[in-house]
Amino acid sequence: MASYTYDEIKNFWTEQAKLHGKSFAASWSDQYAIDLEIRTLIHWFEDGDKVLDVGCANGYSSLSFASQKKIEIKGLDYIPEMIAEAHNNLKDVQGKLKGNASFAVGDITRLTEPENHYDKVVVIRVVINLHDWEMQKKGLRELVRMVKPGGLLLLSEATLQGWRKMNQFRNEWGLADIPMPPFNHYLDEDLVIDTMKPEMELLKLDNFASSYYVGTRVLKPLLSQALDDKVNVAAPDMEWNRWFSQLPAAGDYGTQKLFIFKKKIQN
Repeated sequence: MASYTYDEIKNFWTEQAKLHGKSFAASWSDQYAIDLEIRTLIHWFEDGDKVLDVGCANGYSSLSFASQKKIEIKGLDYIPEMIAEAHNNLKDVQGKLKGNASFAVGDITRLTEPENHYDKVVVIRVVINLHDWEMQKKGLRELVRMVKPGGLLLLSEATLQGWRKMNQFRNEWGLADIPMPPFNHYLDEDLVIDTMKPEMELLKLDNFASSYYVGTRVLKPLLSQALDDKVNVAAPDMEWNRWFSQLPAAGDYGTQKLFIFKKKIQN
């Protein structure tokens, strides 16, 4: 399948915002994967943190963070319709948050936030939506600028290595490759780490979703085949998915991974 252009990617996410409104599904239909991602990320936040959520979509994750930690979080997204829904979501939970949240339109490749300003910058499935590696590098450089020296960049993205490893597992059992969506360009882990190396130290590359992917992208379709395809493998809201989202991560089969970078303190 051919990859989308920049304009096609932007149009795709605009339509997702219009279709799903305030729902988590505006960014991804797989709620249990999203909730697993949020549980993984929340461990890196501390009360009092100033956080920037770049590519926040309709604010589902941003508000989840602010409901659990006393943080000041600002969400940015380049789709105005997403930010309009983020404001609607914020109205629904206003007064129920432990922290504070705000939202604005902003482009990861042209950030206007002050440099060295945020304790934590979080990016969830955003860089993969930039249409080539040159644009992705530009976005990564912008993210680095926003982080305080000693602060963290939390980059939760799909990687080529995880995707290939998961498809290798599927192929061993006669399952076809899961294709990369045309609006995504998965990241090469080594290129990302090398690009960030001058200013950022990699603390961890967390394969937090590996067990979930094995359960939902390998075991689930195999069992469905054994049952003559009576189970809808693509249904993300099944108890099967929820159960696997609770399991400890094992292996390196998750397409989605979390890079934890710490900004170096320059002498």
